[in-house]
Formats: sequence, structure tokens, C-alpha cells
Amino acid sequence: MRERDIKLRMIREQHTLIVGVDVAKRKHHARMMDSRTGWECGHPFTFQNNITGFSRLLGRISRTKEEISATNIIVAVEPSGHYWKPLAWYLSGVGITVVLVNPYHVKRSKELDDNTPTKNDRKDAWVIANLAAEGRFFRCYLPQGVWAELRSLGQARRRQRARLSAARVALVVLLDEYFPEFGDVFKNPLGKGALYILQRYPWPVDLRALPVERVTHELKQATSGRVGQKRAVQLLAVARDSVGVTEGLDAARLRLGQVLAEIRFWQGQLTQTEEAMARALQATRMGAYLLSIPGVGVVTAAVFLSEVGDMARYTDWRQLRRLAGYNLTENSSGQKKGQTQISKRGRPGLRSILYQAAVTLVARNKEFGALYRYLRTRRENPLAGPQALVVVACKLLRVIFALVKKREMYDPQKVLGSYRRQQIEAAA
Repeated sequence: MRERDIKLRMIREQHTLIVGVDVAKRKHHARMMDSRTGWECGHPFTFQNNITGFSRLLGRISRTKEEISATNIIVAVEPSGHYWKPLAWYLSGVGITVVLVNPYHVKRSKELDDNTPTKNDRKDAWVIANLAAEGRFFRCYLPQGVWAELRSLGQARRRQRARLSAARVALVVLLDEYFPEFGDVFKNPLGKGALYILQRYPWPVDLRALPVERVTHELKQATSGRVGQKRAVQLLAVARDSVGVTEGLDAARLRLGQVLAEIRFWQGQLTQTEEAMARALQATRMGAYLLSIPGVGVVTAAVFLSEVGDMARYTDWRQLRRLAGYNLTENSSGQKKGQTQISKRGRPGLRSILYQAAVTLVARNKEFGALYRYLRTRRENPLAGPQALVVVACKLLRVIFALVKKREMYDPQKVLGSYRRQQIEAAA
């Protein structure tokens, strides 16, 4: 039975009151529908995003349920940002089923009733209710316990990485303007030697008056002897001939100090978050299975579980593939056959961590590396690098699912299977 048929049965086997809610920061809009008639129940109404408003919603739901003699209640919401979460937790806590409709579907369905692209909260609430009545929704997963901790930590890590990346870009922008040759000497501007120079002699004018012996000595001390005279001579040479801007250096020095402080701050925040994720990973009792895969580290395993939640709620690895947006789609019409590609309709964070893990696995894991090379070099339909990495990522999903479900550790002999091994050996 198709998944949508299961959802429709959930709605239609019982007399269901469907409540569509368009959420916002302060005030939510709601409209109610009788699943048997498709007619609206009562008038559209609003309620505040607080306990008084939630109580008002429950009162309206209860009265309408009695009026139409419904036996089931479903509240459908569009997951806009984070505003829907307090309402979903509250309703779940009082035993009401909450489902989510895809924002993309809401946007596409707005013109069906009135043939206009008009957008307003009352209209959106009705579109949401209609989509739920048609079984076009997905179950609301509200992680609890360690899964809630992992989900929150995963979101925090993603934000911290983005801000750290932005601070690093700001550092590069400053150097490109005031000391563009700096990168020729120090490939990593955050290495020990580079940081020492940036904190004390950041601009060419600061370096030109220094003797090479002094710069050599200080670099050796800062890097425990790993950087010395060769780099010092090179640094002073590029400083002497630098084409960097020479005006506004005091302000630039202040900005540089702020950027370096910001980088240190986000590096510290990221370290704390990843340490907390490692502890949470251990509490899941699933981490050991993931970590048994050569090439999968603590952070990768923790981020993966923060995205998928409790693995016990999945019955097939293909559910994980769809969640990641790695399921294949094809656009074809008439005699034109479109190119097959991944849907990218799932969780971008899950898709990203799987792809990053695939890059590491092909370099560090013998079995996954062999699979990647075979996909790239096979005689029929060889794949491009990114395509092969997506296949490796899907294979990783399948392996993780099997390990967790069977509670087994990684076994190199079982990963590829006899048929795939024969293919790889024949192509070698």
C-alpha cells in the first residue's frame, strides 16, 4: 500500500476534524474542515502564540468536534522556521495528532481555488487544511530525550560553523586589501606562525623595519621551531614590495583584532558543542555501530544521528535516502527523456554530512574506496566524481541502517556483497 493511501485511511476511516494552522511569530491563523464533506466548519479565527491562545484553540476544536460528531482530530501546520514547534509540542502533549505539510506544496497549491497568486494567512490556513485532507502531509517527529539533545546540538553546530566561516572570509577580505601577498607566505592564515605575525606585525609597514634575525627568532618560538629563517626572509621580501592599501591602517588593525577574536570565539563554541555531541552520541547506544565503520568519526556519527533521530522509527533504508533527498527523479515528456538526478527535497544537513562522509570514506575505507573507483572507471555508464560520491553516500546509508537494525559491527566482508565484489574484481 502506498504511503499516501495509509495517510488517507487514517483520515477517512474515522470522522476527522482537520485543523489547518498558518503559524507566525505572535499570532496564528486557523481554519477547520470536516473530512467527510470537505466543508469548512465555522469561521476562520486567530489565536495568540501563548497559553491563552493555545487554550482558545483547544476550546474551538472541542466545540466543533462535538458539533460535527467527529471522532478524530488532526492539526496540520506548515513548518515555517521554528515558530511551529511550541504549538506542536503543546498539542502533542494533550494527545492531538500533529502533521506537517510541505511549504513548497502550500506555495504551489494557492491558486487552485481562486486562480490567483494572492497570499494571506487566512488563505494559507485553508490550503494547509486541504492538503492534509488529501493525505499530502508527513508525520510530525518531535525528538525526545537524547535525540532532542542531539538535534539541538546539531543545529547549534551548523550555525556556529556558518559564523566561523563568515569570520574567516572577513579575515581573507582584510588581508586581500591591506596585505594581499600574505597568503603567498602562509597558506593557512590561522596557523601558529601566521597568527603570531597577524597579532603583532599584521601590515607590511610593520614588517619593513624589522631585521630578518628577529623575525626568524620569533617565528621559531611561536611554532616550536617548525617555521624559521626561510619563511622570515620570504615574508620580509613580500612586505617590502607589497601593493596593499596604506591608508586607514589603524582602523584596519582594529578590525583585524576583532575578526581574530571572533574566530577564536566561534572555534571555542564549536569545540564545546562537538564535545557535548560526543557525550550525547555515547548515550544513544547506537554510536558504536557507526564508529565501527573505518572513516566515520565521532562528529560525523553525531551529526548524522542528530539529523535522522531515533533509528528505531525507520523500517527501510530507503526512508533515510528520501529524508536526505538522495532519491532519484527524472523529468521526461513525450519523446524527450530527461536527465536522472537526485531530488534534493530532504534535509540539507543530512545530505551534506553524508556527502562529506563519502569524501572521507573513499580515501580511508578500503571497501568504499574500491566501490568509488569502480563506479568511476567501469566500462558501461561510468559516473562523474560527484555522482559516484552520491552513490557512496547512499551505500553508507544502507550500511548504517543494517548495522543499527541488526546491532552488528562493521564487517568488511559483508559490505560490498559477492556480486559487487565480482564486478570490481572483473573491472580491475
